[in-house]
Amino acid sequence: MHNSSVSSNAMINALWRFAERFGAKGVEFIVSIVLARILLPDDYGTIALVTVFTTVLNVFIDSGLGNALIQKKDADDLDFSTVFFTNMIICLIVYIFLFIAAPFISGFYQKSELTNIIRVLGFTLVIAGIKNVQQAYISRTMQFKKFFFATLGGTVGAAIVGIIMAYRGMGVWALVAQQIFNATMDTCILWLTVRWRPKLLFSFTRLKQLFGYGWKLLVSSLLDTVYNDLRQLIIGKLYTTGDLAYYNQGNRLPQYLISNVNTSIDSVLFPILSQQQDDCDRVRIMTRRAISVSSYIIAPFMIGFVSVAPSLIKFLLTDKWLPCVPFLRIFCITYLFYPIHTANLNAIKAMGRSDLFLKLEIAKKTVGMVLLLSTMRFGVMVMAYSLLVSSLLCQIINAWPNRKLLNYGYLEQLKDILPNILIAVIMGICVSFYDGFGFSDFVTLVIQVVAGGILYISLSIVTKNESFKYLFEILKSYVIKKKLNRRL
Repeated sequence: MHNSSVSSNAMINALWRFAERFGAKGVEFIVSIVLARILLPDDYGTIALVTVFTTVLNVFIDSGLGNALIQKKDADDLDFSTVFFTNMIICLIVYIFLFIAAPFISGFYQKSELTNIIRVLGFTLVIAGIKNVQQAYISRTMQFKKFFFATLGGTVGAAIVGIIMAYRGMGVWALVAQQIFNATMDTCILWLTVRWRPKLLFSFTRLKQLFGYGWKLLVSSLLDTVYNDLRQLIIGKLYTTGDLAYYNQGNRLPQYLISNVNTSIDSVLFPILSQQQDDCDRVRIMTRRAISVSSYIIAPFMIGFVSVAPSLIKFLLTDKWLPCVPFLRIFCITYLFYPIHTANLNAIKAMGRSDLFLKLEIAKKTVGMVLLLSTMRFGVMVMAYSLLVSSLLCQIINAWPNRKLLNYGYLEQLKDILPNILIAVIMGICVSFYDGFGFSDFVTLVIQVVAGGILYISLSIVTKNESFKYLFEILKSYVIKKKLNRRL
């Protein structure tokens, strides 16, 4: 495929992934605001404790085999069917384990109500196993448009269910039902729209080959998930569910955005880079472009959230959630540098270096664990700052291998994103002056958002920002192509 065609195809699929992520997360965000106004912080703290375990166990269901299907050059029906049946067996085993362990988890936290919640919410693990290979098939064949309808359908339906149950006073069960319905509907729509179906085929030889690549990603993902969720487990044990709720709510808003951008880029970039894995120059060019463009998109939001945090939280969630403001700011600065993490790791995976991927994960989690264990007794806020320090150190670790693999080192990567961060910081400083003029929270927020957006685009034009010009040209050519197709 021609280089320009590859870039255009990648961008169009990324746009569909953006639309899917922002559409779904936009609905989820609105619903979370409604539910946060109805439910208590303790309800969110309770569901967060359970989600920790389902998130960790969900890693086993993929087993790295989904990524292995995407990365393998000549994956066929035998490969896909083998992974499908393997996943189904694993997810049933994992769910049975969680079902049996539920009373012991409840006893550990001294919350008897957790047992039934864990057993019901844990069923999402089985649902995840059913749709896992369908997702890999979509990613490999670059049909990201299908994600849009599946995800949006599940999210809208789950929103209705969650809000109705919350208004009926069902508390934490409204959050449980919302997650169950979302996962089920998402899976059903994917199975209706994706043509691939498992065949009665299985090969231990193929499984061994795929697992040879995938097990390192499994261990890497497990380390990452356990490490990230360990903070919630410690907060839930050493502090209150309210503290955990404020910590999670501070993370929720920036994570909504970062997960949208990261998932969009991650899911498109990995299969595209895998197709180009034998051409280091092309991988370097695309990695560089991914870092630059994603940081251009992320920076104004992260800096913007830092600047408008108090008025944003008061307007969206009411004053009872104001204690989450410091956490929100810490997470925004943490996520600001995530493009470096995402693009570097995708390049390493695409080039088949899952062994190197695992080594990086071990190094990063060693650094993170030292910081976590040394700060956990000093309060939740100190733990949040330790995560920020850990993230800044880990971006250097993630970038280090590509200094040799791609001839694209960390200092070069910083040089590529600093222009975007600089204009975002200037925007954030200017926007912060609008706070405290005596307007209502809503009016203040509208002024800050509109002024910030205009200023960021203006600064991009004045400074002739490369990422802005690239995105503008891609969108312009896409619009022209659409108009030509309509005329034909």
